[in-house]
Parts: sequence; C-alpha cells; structure tokens
Amino acid sequence: MELITLQTKNTTYQMGINDLGFLLHLYYGPRAEGDMSRLLDARDRGFSGNPYEMGLDRTFSTDVVPLEYPCYGNGDYRSPAFNVRSSRGVFGADLRFKKWEMKSGKYSIPGLPAVFCDEEEAYTAEILLEDEALRLEVLLRYGVLPGIDVITRSVVVRNRGKETVYIDKVYSACLDFISGNYGLLHFCGRHTMERNLERVPVIHGKQQFGSRRGTSSHQHNPFFILADEETTEDYGSCYGMAFLYSGNFSFEAEKDQYHQTRIQIGMLDEMLDAPLEPGEEFFSPEAAMAYTSEGLTALSHIYHDLIRNHVCRGKYKNASRPVLVNNWEATYMDFDGEKLIEIARRAAELGLDMFVLDDGWFGKRDRDISGLGDWTVNEKKLGGPLSKLADAVNGLGMKFGLWIEPEMVNEDSDLYREHPDWAYVIPGRKPNRCRNQLVLDFSRPEVVDYIFESITRVIDSANVEYIKMDMNRSICDVFTAVEGYQNYGKIMHEYVLGVYDFLERLNQRYPELLIEGCSGGGGRFDMGMLYYTPQIWCSDNTDAIERIRIQHGTSFCYPPCTMGAHVSAVPNHQTGRITDIKTRGVVAMAGSFGYELDLNLLTEEEKAEVRGQIRDYKKYEHLILSGDYYRLHTPGKDTEAAAWAFVSKDQKEALLSIVSLDTHGNEPANYIRLRGLRPDLVYHCGEGGELYSGAVLMHTGYPVPIVPGEYKAWQIHLTAQSAGSLEVPL
Repeated sequence: MELITLQTKNTTYQMGINDLGFLLHLYYGPRAEGDMSRLLDARDRGFSGNPYEMGLDRTFSTDVVPLEYPCYGNGDYRSPAFNVRSSRGVFGADLRFKKWEMKSGKYSIPGLPAVFCDEEEAYTAEILLEDEALRLEVLLRYGVLPGIDVITRSVVVRNRGKETVYIDKVYSACLDFISGNYGLLHFCGRHTMERNLERVPVIHGKQQFGSRRGTSSHQHNPFFILADEETTEDYGSCYGMAFLYSGNFSFEAEKDQYHQTRIQIGMLDEMLDAPLEPGEEFFSPEAAMAYTSEGLTALSHIYHDLIRNHVCRGKYKNASRPVLVNNWEATYMDFDGEKLIEIARRAAELGLDMFVLDDGWFGKRDRDISGLGDWTVNEKKLGGPLSKLADAVNGLGMKFGLWIEPEMVNEDSDLYREHPDWAYVIPGRKPNRCRNQLVLDFSRPEVVDYIFESITRVIDSANVEYIKMDMNRSICDVFTAVEGYQNYGKIMHEYVLGVYDFLERLNQRYPELLIEGCSGGGGRFDMGMLYYTPQIWCSDNTDAIERIRIQHGTSFCYPPCTMGAHVSAVPNHQTGRITDIKTRGVVAMAGSFGYELDLNLLTEEEKAEVRGQIRDYKKYEHLILSGDYYRLHTPGKDTEAAAWAFVSKDQKEALLSIVSLDTHGNEPANYIRLRGLRPDLVYHCGEGGELYSGAVLMHTGYPVPIVPGEYKAWQIHLTAQSAGSLEVPL
C-alpha cells in the first residue's frame, strides 16, 4: 500500500492507497512513525458489498474500511462526504486515486476565506481522485501548518466531461476512526444566548448539527470537538473541526455497525444541487482540523493562535483596539445630533477612544419598519451632514464609527420601491418578514455593487474609522428575479460569496478601517467572518452574568480578543438583572472592551469606576490580545464563582478574573485553582501584595474574597518575582 503521511510538530496524519485505488484514512493522532495500514481488519462482513475487481475475495468492503473522502454510490452505506448527479439522472460516483503531490506554502481559495501564512510556515498536499465514467475530478487539498499542529482541508471539483454534472453534497473534511468511544462537544443556543457548550456521546446512527438559516446562526456554531470520554480541560485526546464559512453548514457524527466513528463538516446539502458545466470547477469552503492529547484547553490555544495569527488580517490583527461607546442602548433610534454629541463629550471626559453611531442615522429611519437600503445620511435628524458629527467627535479627541446593515431592505424604502426584484421574494407568495425587513439578493453582483457604492459614499463623506456590520434576520423565500437564472442549486452559496466580496472590497478600500461583524449579536460568529472582521459582537445579550456563559462557550474556539463585549446599563435591557458597574466591567474586559449606555446618567462614583476600568483595560490589553486563555469554572456546575485567566506566553504575568454567582450566610472559603503558571515561580498577586508560589496557586488555589452582596467581581494581576530572593510563607 502506498502511504501519504503528513507530519506536524506533535501530530501525524496518514492515508493509504490500496491496490484498487481507494484512498483510505489510516491515522490521525499523536506523532508516530510507521505503516498504520496494519491496523486494518480485513475479513468478510455480512451485507457489506465488495468492489467488482475483488472477484471472489470478500475481505474488502468500502462499507467497512476507513475512507478519506467517502462518496455515495461505491458500496459505502455510511453517510457520504460527496454526492453528484449526472445529467442522465445517475446518482453517485466512484472516486479512485489518480495522483498526488506535495508543494511548499499554503493554498488559497478564490472568493473564500482561508488560513494564510508565510511560505516557510506551511506545506500543501494535493490528492487527485477521479470518476472515470463521469470524467469528474475531485482534488483534495491539505494545508499543513506544522508549528501549530493545524491541518486545513478544502475540495475542488472539476468537470472534465462533456455533460453537466450536479453537485448534491460536497463536504470539506471527513475523519474516520476505527476504534474508540467518543463524546461530541457542540455549541448550541439562540438569539441572546449563543454558543452554550453541550457534551453528548456519539451514538449508533447519525447525529447532525448545522444551519439552514442562511448564516452560521445563533443556534449552532460551525465548530465541533470530538473527545475521548475521559477528556477534561487539562487531560485527554480531542479533535477540533472548524468551518471557515458564514452560511448554511452541516456537521455529522456517525457510529456504524462495527462501532467505528465518522465525523465530517461542510456546506449544507439541503438546497444544494449545484450545476457544474463542462470545464467548470467548484471550490468548497475550508475546514481547519487540530488534535491534541493534552485536553480541551490545549485545543483552544491551538485555535486561538491560528485565528489571531493566520485568519484575522489587517491593521487590527494583533493591534490595540479602541475603547468605544455605542449609543444603541443609550438612545436606540430616538436621538438627534445634540444628544449624540453629549454622550460623546462625556465619553471623552472619561477617557474613551471612540464614539459609534448605531442604527437610525440614514434614510427615513426612526423605527425598524423603514429606511433599510437607503444609505443616505438623514441630515435633518443629525442637524447637518455626517461630517459635522464626525468632526465634533474628532474634536473631542475621539475616533468616530458607524453602524450599517448592507444585506437588508425595508419595503418602506426608496430602494425597494425602485427595485422590488432585488429582495428575496417568491412570486405569488407573501414574504416572511423578520424585524420588518427583507433580505437583498447578494448573489447578484449588481446588488452588491449598488450597496457598496452607496455605503462607501457615506464613509468617504466623513472621517469614519470603524464600521459595525450587522445582519438582523435569517434567510428564507429564496428566489432571484434574474431572467434565465439556472443556478438555484447554489444560490445560497453565491449569497455568501457576495457578502465576502462586499467585505473584501471594504477592506481593500479602507485598510485602516476597523470592522466589527454582527448578526443580531453572535448569529454569524465564525472563522469565515473573522477573515474579514477581526472582532464580532459576541451577543445582543449584554447582561454580565449571562455573558459569562456566552463568552465561556465562545472561548473553546475563538480568542477573547475577537469577542465584542460592552458594559451596559442596569437594570439590564435583556434580563432586567442589576449588577454593579465593577462586575460589568470585569466581564466585558474578557473581550474587546467598550460601553453601551448613556454615560451622562452615571453617578460620580460610577464615572470614577469607568476611568479606572479604561486604565486597567489598557494596562492589561496585551494579555487579552495575545495571552493564553484559561477557563477556570464550568457554567452550571460551579455555582459559587465564575473565573477565568489570561496568562502571558512566558508564564510570568497573568490576569485572574472572578465573579461570585451565589452568596450565603456564614460563607465557606472558596478557592480558584489557576492553570498555566510556572510552579517554580513566585507571583505577586494584586494590589495587596500577597505572594504565592505558582504551585500553590495551581494546586490549592487563590482564595476568593468574602464580600456581602450578589455578583461581586475581582481582578487580580499576577506578576512573577525572582523566587531566589524572596521568602514565601506558602
């Protein structure tokens, strides 16, 4: 058997090509040497068919062996990664190995986000499979980043025949495991409560998660973990699979009749019937895989470093972010220019860096029933052109930012009255509304061009240094009014490509611009969007206690610096909960920090707290941007206190955050065990000057202060001292 082996610093990925040309998956795990094909069990299995070339030998069946890229129609009855339909109505394919090669550097994908790196940091393996009867080629591409133990995968489908072929399923990655009992960690939720960790066993049959909402969605995030049953934060084998895509997706986990497990991820195959004309090729989005034997925290660190250094781009990739105030929860759409300047003036006095004007500044937009699509400044409402407001904000020493929602349109808008065919509406049916708006057909280049030109005219008219790009509904009623359009089988994919095109052009035109992604908060929080926007509004739920859980689940894949997190007003607008401003600040500092409230309504004591929070955030931002993040509690399990920590890469500095979740009379002592410190170093902890060894902090823990009242919070800054020169009582 010919072997193809991909090596990273700590992992090995091996495939094999058998005599019949089937590409088998042999191994993915800790770095190893040797021929893993000897692990395969070759024998006759009941009701598992055999390729015709085997003759009377029934010891090989595609229904049993681990396959690298399984397809429908060749005797494998498990869920396939690939399926096509010929123009004559024949379903399925028989993909056989043709050739492979290794290249230096990392591949890219036209029109789609992809992991990037310097040429010397990666290599690419390309494996060509072919169905000779269909004259169809499937190119499997593997981008290997050895230094960070990441392997990316993408697929190119090429029609070398003379007839149209229809792609019904084209997943980007599949992993087959011949042994093991696994648990599946996925991240589910809803609007204002996204990315809740749920851990379930992989059972016999198929478990499927995903989105058919047109976006990656609030309901399921396109990141999954397969872990050994005993795997914890600190120990055990686990595999990550993330999808760099912001549209409909599907993840499948399946245990077969022989207790073998298959996991795979890719574009949702519902509504996918993509025509591939002779000579045409189709590129799948990218999946990023990682493995570690050191537990869930180590896996998170791999993805955090990958996203920070090889997915996010531009000026703010690793740079300090401005501390901003957004006027949304302060005013909603009820504002004028004077009211906005008053908030900005107070923000400048308190030391903030940026004022962001949210929804309501354009068209006829005093309620959410009108105006979307009309990207012209409402000068009557603002008291002048946008430049007047931006100049006033700049004059206070702050940057100016703006909210947009380019993919949407209201029926009560000049754009819809002029171009009703530009919205997704099925002829003869009344459309589904959500937030009183319809979705523009971003699969049409002329629609994207018009919106891009409209919005860039606004940006060019004033000194806009930040954009918050929102998307406030799911997609349905999908229909394009383009005469003769034949590509309905890939229209949802073309919509996503249109969004990416819009964002890419925005980045190219304004390289200094900070763009924050948003979709009703965290409804499009994925690695695809992070390729264009280095931060994403984590959730529309700004309640500090709820945010602890949301940010906890988000952190399994996404680094905290990508999470937009704000201090908002109390009682909280989503939950009615009251927490003090210190607690709200501590929680928001576990992300890209800002405020979302009327700063003029703060007490003098609260204003002093805000000044201190801004100073602290800027003091600790280097840890939040680039430090290793440790989850020190489990929501729902640890009810006394929530805790997390940022630790510098050299382990000499850390920021510990604690929030009490419950309070009792005659309170027992509670200790938070840190992780990631050096046991041989002594740490100076907080303003009180306590000294603790790293070993004690990790094995016994830091004592939580006992203070009466609900939802109290503490931030403790730890700095390593010279152990040899100190007497440590512990």
